[in-house]
Amino acid sequence: MQSFQNIQADLSVRSQDAMCVNESQLEHRWYHHLKYGLVGILFGIIFVKAEVISWFRIQEMFRLQSFHMYGIIGSAIAVGMLSVWIIRRFGIKTIYGEDIRIAPKTFNKGQIYGGLIFGLGWALTGACPGPLFAQIGTGATAVAITLLSAVAGTWVYGYFREKLPH
Repeated sequence: MQSFQNIQADLSVRSQDAMCVNESQLEHRWYHHLKYGLVGILFGIIFVKAEVISWFRIQEMFRLQSFHMYGIIGSAIAVGMLSVWIIRRFGIKTIYGEDIRIAPKTFNKGQIYGGLIFGLGWALTGACPGPLFAQIGTGATAVAITLLSAVAGTWVYGYFREKLPH
């Protein structure tokens, strides 16, 4: 039988993984998930129109030459904060009536290291995970190398996750 500390440590690591905490127990047919593809396409169109996928806009941001990307990121943070507040304040449930659970997060030094690595990769490639697909969709096929690198980085993190500071 596992000790209480091992169970708590396992729960702590699993709570960092959204699918382990909020995964729906409902079963749906395959076509039920097409709505996510449509939202993704709409999201990609918005990224293109707002120039979020522009390598030049990203470079302007990292060189502190333009407010454009900071305004977009700041408004996304504000919308996210407001959404979480509304969900918690009014006990909002999913459209299927399931509870929305937001696991408490604690700060640790691994977030600093991860953020620095993420920011360095973003500055060097001009792409972060969200816009990668929109960039490829607009014909910037060289970004496929960045996508493969992101997948490889995710795999490496998953492989070494237990040994990394959390």
